[in-house]
Amino acid sequence: MSIKKEFDTIIIGSGAGGLSAALCLARAGQRVAIIEQHYVPGGWCHSFYIDGQRFSPGVHYIGAMDKGQSACNLYEGLGIANELVFFRMNPKAYEHCWLRNERIDMPAGIDQLYEALAKRFPAEKKGLRKYLDLVQKVSREIQLVSTMNGFWDNITIPYRTRHLGKYGLFSLKRVISWHIKDPLLREVLNIQCGDHGLPPSKASFPFHCALMDHYFNGGFYPMGGGAAIVKAFTNAIKKYGGEIHTGLAVKKILLEPGTKKKAIGVELQNGEQVMARQVISNTDPETTFKKMIGHENLSSKLIKKLDKTRYSVTSLIFFITVEMDLRKTVLDSGNIWFFPNKDMDELYNNYAKEDILKSDELDSLFISCSSLKDPLSFDGRTHTIEAVTFIDYDSFNVGRAIRSESEEQYQQVKERLCQKLMNTFKRILPEVHANIVHLELGTPLTNEHYINATRGNVYGTEKGFWQTGPFSFTAKSEIENLFLCGASTMSHGVSGASYSGVKAAAEILGCTEADLLQKDPSQDLRVYEAENSSGWPEWIKQKLADKQKRSENKMARVV
Repeated sequence: MSIKKEFDTIIIGSGAGGLSAALCLARAGQRVAIIEQHYVPGGWCHSFYIDGQRFSPGVHYIGAMDKGQSACNLYEGLGIANELVFFRMNPKAYEHCWLRNERIDMPAGIDQLYEALAKRFPAEKKGLRKYLDLVQKVSREIQLVSTMNGFWDNITIPYRTRHLGKYGLFSLKRVISWHIKDPLLREVLNIQCGDHGLPPSKASFPFHCALMDHYFNGGFYPMGGGAAIVKAFTNAIKKYGGEIHTGLAVKKILLEPGTKKKAIGVELQNGEQVMARQVISNTDPETTFKKMIGHENLSSKLIKKLDKTRYSVTSLIFFITVEMDLRKTVLDSGNIWFFPNKDMDELYNNYAKEDILKSDELDSLFISCSSLKDPLSFDGRTHTIEAVTFIDYDSFNVGRAIRSESEEQYQQVKERLCQKLMNTFKRILPEVHANIVHLELGTPLTNEHYINATRGNVYGTEKGFWQTGPFSFTAKSEIENLFLCGASTMSHGVSGASYSGVKAAAEILGCTEADLLQKDPSQDLRVYEAENSSGWPEWIKQKLADKQKRSENKMARVV
């Protein structure tokens, strides 16, 4: 594929942030090109297939998808909502908490959550109500800050954000301990720490409030997996004349000769140079500044910040194919958070000390059955599961071993880790274990190779207090005409990264994010129930029937 020599904006990386930035700029009439080193676009949102079964490693659920909520507004405002369909995960238990010997469900809806937990923990009813109200207030005030503008807003901001001001400097562990005394209830309320990868003692309370509020109305999953979101973006970008080039890696960001403080384009790994008026980097700060710009072109202040920057946990992701109907087991469209033995601080703090090959089972798991979240992906015979456990990058000694020794050793380590997963499933999900027909493992090295993630991180920069909010990396960098988006700027996750791209585009176009997300009455995001097909339109029912018929015919030919 040929690539033009000049654009208005070049975007490095095609994650959710890069895609949303490209769409906003292309809609505004800019000549835009996305350059992606992987052979498919999407970053963590991409999907891939193993033996015909689809997996989406970075999309397990998205919140705030009901009408008028932020994710719905995002897709409708970007003009891609009509291309998307989402399924609502089990509203009675979109999160299953398997803690110690207890199994506690988190239903959708803040009132429903309160009622369920107050019934299970009656002595905590008063503190629970105050805590949930506080979480919602702090989250709303964070959203309010970004919309404030003008004299009157500046005068009233201290009062209108008083809860954020009062609790903003505290850790999650400290604030929840003021309201909740029962250790098990604390763990239930902190279960979504897994969505940012920090223990309660290190997590920023305001950041956790925003995340928890994002899911108060439950979880949603895209029909077609993460690839459906990527497809909706790429189709729209191309419709407006934007270009997407995959399999091309950027070697460095070109700076204007002389001052070297102005981005003017990029140089590809093959030596080809492509010029642009602006460059947006959807890669993390380490890659953007240290590798693509170079220390010699950075201020001492930025170098100091980069040297102090910490990246999130990395992961092992198991991709599992099961030949049985999982609806007959304990699994449903809700996530399972499996933390059997340790409290969350102990568990997270042990990642750095743990010998990942030593024990016979995994200490924790996040289990997501994508073929129950997206019922149309079930062919009538096989289901797909993604199971994730966090590890510390430095404790993953395989990285050093395979670089100095052999690919064979790496495969042996992967086999050992897969056996640990099988041992864990045999104990906690014996029916599923007995019907696993295929198992693959993605490691921190996989994350580095396909996502170009520094230290194999899964959430960009670590989301502690000093690396979020006003202390995070901003859309506008110190290099003129170089902008940032992605999980290390505003926030991580599909929605957070997508909004970061809108922010970067707004900086370039000299407008507000709201200007780029104007309500389009022709756009209507469709949401259906994953657990109840009675409300599905006929075209979905027919599509599912056709898929299962094709699977039956294929099996008949094999037999």
